[in-house]
Amino acid sequence: MMKIIKPIMLKLYLNINKDKYMILAKEQFIKASIEEVWDFFSNPKNLKIITPPYLGFDIISNLPEKMYEGLIIEYRVKPFLGIPLKWISEITHIKKFEYFIDEQKIGPYKLWHHTHLFLPNNNGVLMKDIVYYELPFSPFSDFFLFLVKEKLKDIFDYRFTRIEEIFNQ
Repeated sequence: MMKIIKPIMLKLYLNINKDKYMILAKEQFIKASIEEVWDFFSNPKNLKIITPPYLGFDIISNLPEKMYEGLIIEYRVKPFLGIPLKWISEITHIKKFEYFIDEQKIGPYKLWHHTHLFLPNNNGVLMKDIVYYELPFSPFSDFFLFLVKEKLKDIFDYRFTRIEEIFNQ
């Protein structure tokens, strides 16, 4: 199995702040070639297609057809009570047909580090998402942690369904 070496700063941060960050891990089998799956997920414009409409997700940046390391993407999203928030992320690492990583630079989280893994086999691709996240203003934000976990579950469940419709019907 492929192993990704985490950037040293993330590793240090996670070791120091063990009790503060959360991990969201999801996986989905996609009945398509690695080339088809990579083509879809490496096009940043497709993020809107797999994001729930109720989030009011809008891409503000002019985007290329394919992502590249260092790509900055600006969104507007309405995660709670319809209040618009700016979210800026950077594609920090890419290994074609294997993984890419996006990290929030500005947005609702203190930490958002999302690794997208693509593991091909004879019948398709196993896609894994691993998200390290932390809410700002801890310990005051701890009260909202349950709500955030539920919202993220709903978002990734919607994403799972949309990917099923796109690739596995």
